[in-house]
Amino acid sequence: MRRRTALALSLGLALAATVAARPAGAQTLATEDPVLRQIWDHAMNRSQMERMMQVLLDSIGPRLTGSPEAVRAQEWVVSQLKGWGIQAERKQYGTWEGWDRGTSHIDLVAPRVRSLEGRMLAWSPGTGGKPVEGGVVPLPTMKGIADFEAFLPQVKGKFVMIAFPQPTCRTNAQWEQFGAPGSFDRMSKARQTAEQAWNASIQSTGLTNREIAKRLEAAGAAGIATSVWAGGFGTTRVFNSYTRQVPTFELGCEDYGLVYRLAANNQGPRLRFTGEAKNLGEVPVHNVIGTIPGTQLPNEYVLLSAHLDALDGGSGATDNATGSVLMMEAMRILKQVYPNPKRTIIIGLWDSEEQGLNGSHAFVEDNPTIIQGLQAAFNQDNGTGRIVNLSASGFVDAGASLARWLAKAPSEVTQGINLNVLGSPSGGGSDHASFICAGAPGFSLGALSWGYSDHTWHTQRDTYDKLVFDDLRNNAVLVASLVYLASEDPERVGRTKRTVFPVNPQTGQQGSWPECTKATRKSQDSSRM
Repeated sequence: MRRRTALALSLGLALAATVAARPAGAQTLATEDPVLRQIWDHAMNRSQMERMMQVLLDSIGPRLTGSPEAVRAQEWVVSQLKGWGIQAERKQYGTWEGWDRGTSHIDLVAPRVRSLEGRMLAWSPGTGGKPVEGGVVPLPTMKGIADFEAFLPQVKGKFVMIAFPQPTCRTNAQWEQFGAPGSFDRMSKARQTAEQAWNASIQSTGLTNREIAKRLEAAGAAGIATSVWAGGFGTTRVFNSYTRQVPTFELGCEDYGLVYRLAANNQGPRLRFTGEAKNLGEVPVHNVIGTIPGTQLPNEYVLLSAHLDALDGGSGATDNATGSVLMMEAMRILKQVYPNPKRTIIIGLWDSEEQGLNGSHAFVEDNPTIIQGLQAAFNQDNGTGRIVNLSASGFVDAGASLARWLAKAPSEVTQGINLNVLGSPSGGGSDHASFICAGAPGFSLGALSWGYSDHTWHTQRDTYDKLVFDDLRNNAVLVASLVYLASEDPERVGRTKRTVFPVNPQTGQQGSWPECTKATRKSQDSSRM
């Protein structure tokens, strides 16, 4: 292990020295490789990303698994790839609960009138376009399941508030900047105490959130209101409903707090909800696969990976249209400048990542020959920023390959990259994990945040206007260059796995190599719906 650590350090230092020695300059690339120079030209001067992003995000919109929009997006991707002369198809891997979102509207009608910011959650039933009106009750403080059972008769015909009400919707940064000495600390402590008490009350019932929602539904609730604040101004996490008979909707942080305070102070709030939605039953679901056949080593593969599906609170811009269109753009460029690759190049745009990496898990399970011949899979899934982190994912020899490719790629797009030449395997989080657990070299292309965690990730603000095209063009150069260099490399990427892992500081447990989770191929078999 000591010898491998020394090797990793030397590789990292060699890469840094190579990059630092290269002269800067927008068009004076420090490479004579004609393919790399053409990649730069196409990505920087002939980019198609803005056009593609506008169609995907504004016209097609969010791409919830099982929705008509997901089908439209996949068909559009296939048409784009075929238009560039790339073999492409939608490949079915299973079925999922189909759902077609319609309009929804939420109003406070007493003790005053206010149209509320919120939306129906995915897979929730609508109201047939007719308004449903009712009073409001929050979950009570409970010390056990008996308290919850005693509460159930009170929910009939009412909207039940099941989420913790935030005491403030201001960001922590603003509290720290403007608060009087000690003010932020007092607020934080009070919020933490209140939230812990709320969570303890729910946990005392021994029921999961899914089970609580189902019990409220069976007890005759008019609907369920929830809210998960993302921590930024005006942002709410938008996930999915557990109910199928009565509607579930989320409210923005401010409006949820308003309605909750009215109910807690016995001021008689009443809500009116109108929703249109269609449950389409179990429908076929697909991945999109595109291929440029290899000419010398056709049974070895370089894979461009991203998930096309998205939760539908916003448009799914940074999660993950950015990754999907980035891989499309790289594929477009490679077909133009590198049409006869040494190894076969595949683009995989996965479905149902949000429900547990199901699309990519299914691809790995269904294509053992590709997994056996995989040279590298490059996955991107965390927003619009410049790619700055790359890890060997726990493959002890893969760092040498990554360092070699980065050293040859244009320094204009590699000089800010932190390469971890050993790293640890990902057990989940995004689709590269589906390949890693199978022992195949999958690499995550980690990007700068641009407020991803508190502003766009799974929120209603994840929209076209959050895209940063300077950074995305940078990434297109990098990805296309890495794929080209991985394809041409005379050496195979090593698959030897690290055997010694650091202790996880959060859990205190020793790390280990992850086992693969089988793809869930029917929504009725999923525990995440």
